[in-house]
Amino acid sequence: MFTAIGALALTGCSGDGDGGGKDKASKGTDKSSDSPSSVNLPKLDGQKLSVAAVWTGPEQANFTKVLDEFEKRTGATVTFVPAQDPIVNFLGTKIAGGQPPDVAMIPQVGAIQQAVAKKWAKPVGNEARAQLGQNYSKVWQDLGAVDGTQYGVYFKAANKSLIWYNTKAFENAGASEPKTWKDFIATAETVSASGVTPVSVGGADGWTLTDWFENIYLSQAGPEKYDQLAKHEIKWTDPSVKDALTTLAELFGKPSLISGGADGALQTEFPVSVTQTFTGGDQPKGAMVFEGDFVSINIAQTKAKIGTDAKVFPFPAVGSESPVVTGGDAAVALKDGEGAQALLTWLASTDAAKIWAEAGGFISPNKSLDAAAYPNDVQRKIAEALIAAGDDVRFDMSDQAPQSFGGTPGKGEWKTLQDFLKNPKDIAGTQAKLESDAAKAYTS
Repeated sequence: MFTAIGALALTGCSGDGDGGGKDKASKGTDKSSDSPSSVNLPKLDGQKLSVAAVWTGPEQANFTKVLDEFEKRTGATVTFVPAQDPIVNFLGTKIAGGQPPDVAMIPQVGAIQQAVAKKWAKPVGNEARAQLGQNYSKVWQDLGAVDGTQYGVYFKAANKSLIWYNTKAFENAGASEPKTWKDFIATAETVSASGVTPVSVGGADGWTLTDWFENIYLSQAGPEKYDQLAKHEIKWTDPSVKDALTTLAELFGKPSLISGGADGALQTEFPVSVTQTFTGGDQPKGAMVFEGDFVSINIAQTKAKIGTDAKVFPFPAVGSESPVVTGGDAAVALKDGEGAQALLTWLASTDAAKIWAEAGGFISPNKSLDAAAYPNDVQRKIAEALIAAGDDVRFDMSDQAPQSFGGTPGKGEWKTLQDFLKNPKDIAGTQAKLESDAAKAYTS
């Protein structure tokens, strides 16, 4: 049932993107309310807290709105601490210097496990666990647990199995939304023949390339193999990895289908890969860009309107079904104390999720959140499908790996797949390097 989101997510995606259908309820739910969204927070007058996260730009601004409401309700003062990838290294430096943040937003399951192994992370308290039990399906609770103890509160989720496209470029080329990988490559060729480069790839950020691989692998090899590879129970030299890389090479091996070719893609950061797809009038630098629901944040920085100028379809099926890969950011307490635990409780609540949902560019794993809070039909349907999938979603594979392999710029899987983008014929060499790096990371 790993296809639940692919089957549901995009119903009605051509709907209005003007923010119609927003929940009219007040953000400031009365703490004494009996509604499912009510959350009890302690008074923290005069306390100073800090939260570290890798978010920048609009994501940081929207998260700050969530923290502002926490300040109003508790009387605490919360400082946002900009972090860098890999976040485990960043946190290690802060902890070694005696200045750990109270809470860190950790974007990898493997990084949470490392934080626990290093004895940095503090278990989630009773109030936050109660919110999790009320608002989250088991899979999202399990992802934040290590050896049966809850350490993480997943606040932000992502559907990372989406292809966004410039509707004008498709119309000019006479192209339609593909459902299979074979049709996707054919559609790319059709768009290319119209004079527009079909695919924009943010290869300067290696994590985007891991997402390409993971979606192909999940659809082609299936969820059981996916789980085995994620845990390194099978090697990266397995034939199933060869098959997935061979499929990916059908795109990477045709420079004319990628904006700027391989060299251009490797110099293109993810935000630019999105914005260049939805600017340039009749000659955008790309007609399609692959990534999660958070692409909408970057589209909002252009004049394109989601639902009309920018539309989306599920990642095409390589095997019998379209894949669904999800990701997320979990809040983890690094300091003991009432303040850090209160913040975890807040982030596990429906009230907190509603604030960022209304701002856009956000999908919550909180099943109690009214989907009417999302600003447009595209995000609403993607969010509804994520919740409907329940425990059947598959979490981003690289985010489950030790960070040295799956989450470090210039190293491990990120670097090897960047090299593969440049030389997609070297499948055996790519597999050997992936296995060598994985073997070291999983045994260290």
